[in-house]
Amino acid sequence: MMPDWRTIFGHDAPYDEQRDGIETAIETARDDGFTVIEGACGTGKTMLALTAGLDLVRDPDSQYERVFVLTSVKQQLRQFETDLKTINANLPDDWKPISAMTLVGKADVCPYSRENAGNIDDETVYDRCEGLRERTRDLTGEGGAVTAQNLASQARSQQTGLADSGKRRSGASFLETAGEPTPYPPEMPEYNDVEYCPFYAQFLDDMPEDGDPIEAVPFDFDDMGLIEPADLVANSVQWGTCPHSMMGALLGHVEVVVGNYYHAFDPVTTATFTGALVDDSTFLVCDEAHMLEPRVRDLVSQSVGDSTLRDAESELTRVIQPVKFDDRDAKHTTADAELVRTELEDANVTLRELEDTRDFIRDLRDELDRRVTAHLEREHRGWKTNLTDLPDEEIPLRDPTVPQPDEISEWAADAGYDGGTWARAEAVGAIVARILNEAEDEDRERAALPAGRVLGEWYRNDHEEYFREIVLERTWNDREPDDSWRRAYNAQLAMQNCVPSGAIGEQLGEFGGGILMSATLEPLEIFEEVSGLGHLEADGRPVVERTFGLNFPESNRESFAVDAPKFTYDNRGAPGEETPERQVYADAIRDVARSPGNVLVGMPNYAEATWAAEHLRGVVDKPVLLDESSADEATEDLKDEFFGGESKVLVTSLRGTLTEGVDYRGDRLRAAVVCGVPIINTASPRTRAVRTAYERKFGDGFTYALTVPAVRKARQALGRVIRGSDERGIRVLVDSRYARESWDSVREFFPETEREEFQPVSPDMLSFGLERFWDRN
Repeated sequence: MMPDWRTIFGHDAPYDEQRDGIETAIETARDDGFTVIEGACGTGKTMLALTAGLDLVRDPDSQYERVFVLTSVKQQLRQFETDLKTINANLPDDWKPISAMTLVGKADVCPYSRENAGNIDDETVYDRCEGLRERTRDLTGEGGAVTAQNLASQARSQQTGLADSGKRRSGASFLETAGEPTPYPPEMPEYNDVEYCPFYAQFLDDMPEDGDPIEAVPFDFDDMGLIEPADLVANSVQWGTCPHSMMGALLGHVEVVVGNYYHAFDPVTTATFTGALVDDSTFLVCDEAHMLEPRVRDLVSQSVGDSTLRDAESELTRVIQPVKFDDRDAKHTTADAELVRTELEDANVTLRELEDTRDFIRDLRDELDRRVTAHLEREHRGWKTNLTDLPDEEIPLRDPTVPQPDEISEWAADAGYDGGTWARAEAVGAIVARILNEAEDEDRERAALPAGRVLGEWYRNDHEEYFREIVLERTWNDREPDDSWRRAYNAQLAMQNCVPSGAIGEQLGEFGGGILMSATLEPLEIFEEVSGLGHLEADGRPVVERTFGLNFPESNRESFAVDAPKFTYDNRGAPGEETPERQVYADAIRDVARSPGNVLVGMPNYAEATWAAEHLRGVVDKPVLLDESSADEATEDLKDEFFGGESKVLVTSLRGTLTEGVDYRGDRLRAAVVCGVPIINTASPRTRAVRTAYERKFGDGFTYALTVPAVRKARQALGRVIRGSDERGIRVLVDSRYARESWDSVREFFPETEREEFQPVSPDMLSFGLERFWDRN
């Protein structure tokens, strides 16, 4: 008989919540359904999800063959890896270990990229890889000049010859990576002056004709347990084969795959790499599922920049010239007429289509220039003399509150460009990219293909759920004229998917079942609507909810909802104004910041975070760190500084990256205070369009699109404090909307257990409550 799930569970005994969650998820998935779990930190959601999924995978009577884990946070990815190792370490001796693999990008596994060899690095690896693979296939395919075996052997011979010449093994005679030598030199080999990848050639040679790629894997992976990226690289390069190809070959054959949201929801990624995982034999785990909606919205929204359109126009011209004019008169191109004609004929694309697409893109850029210029003249008179002071901008192409065709689509129709011009742009872009890569022998992504792809989608997508606008992003380009907006801006034609629930629900429906989980999903009924789970219920597939609160001793924590004036711009004024309302917040964050240990202060935006940090530096004895909108590396440095040495205060925006997905375990954080409800700028055209679309779809656009996501941001920040049964800390919400019932109260969007814990207090009683807690602890 099949042992029950406790054989897989990696610890001695589950929490009551884990037991309920595991058994619910197993039962629901057997009926092709999904379990939605909100579980506070410490409820063991990661082990819960893995146990439920693996119990089904190991059951011979189940449809499930693998667990596919998605998370948007690196810290959580590491937690899944840790729990997989724990499971394997505690399996019965006669059980095979759980086979698992973490998905990473090419830069992490390409032997050349890892060692900055072969003229490949992190920035060039994708384009170089695709070009080298294509040339390797051309050399070895039908009618090719050589076999894959001969290419790999030639590269091995080159290495052997270098070694025989007397060069030491530690020299440049062969490439080493992940602590293992490879059979090839660090220089990229060539065959008849054509570069190729020997690792990929070996993979092609190992591939059986019309066979499964798994048969090309030369090492035994069944007993390896979790295959981490370094393990994959080391085992692959020993055999001289491509680690990234090995990753693709193993995808459908390991029991657990850990990846990111784009591995399941990005159309390009699923079409080219992870499609084998998207079927009803996969048990899906969406971790940090409160981010599912915004992450997928980004993946299914598209844009194309002015610079990309410019490059696409140039590429089209370089392909058109050799055929349009005699070869000896063609300028600025290396493509010859015969090559272009042959490729166009094979792709069933005409020269006239290339010319129409080029003319369309050229005229589109002119229209874009006209609209941007008109906007700047209207909103920023004298802008040509103040280019450095221009802000980021959105230029809507329709009224955000009224779904209707956008102005660019109407301009194109008036200019004589019909739907065929839009629709054929992607096919035209693809053949242009192919011709130029072949003619110029240079591996890089061409602009014509992504530009054509966006233009095609611009035409195909509707005008109710998609909002189109021009987005101006600050940049600086010294090559543009002094009086040109292009010197200060990159303009993008952007198309926002306002309501991604359809795309999410449709993709979820491709999987057999699974778990969607997070510490902040409430209200669950709203989460289910915006994440498309209603589509599954309409098809008769069950969706079951579970909510698990903190199971640590209540005496270890204190939670306050301070009944302070609403922290809105109308109430508080600008950061420089010392209003009575702002003073209430200044006193509250001061009182919390004086708590022993590290303190996190979450403000609605970075401007308010700057104000709070400046105030605290004058009233607390600890160092005060300010998180600013910056690159990931700077944020990581700031986090390390906060964790190290003496106690500090860290002030950040609630819409930044330090309030969720960061592990503040142990003594890293003793208190967190959240000021205001971090609702995003409601005046933005994009926000207004999303709100309108949600209004039409769900009935309450402000609540669904703005309020609930803001409350989740606040709850994520508070969730950083208590991470274990022996941790003690303070959690404080400051704003009357958290403290009392009113027309704009947000208390109803908290789980019942949290509403009970966050009892309202007046501002003047906060310091007393804080002192009483710390005296006890």
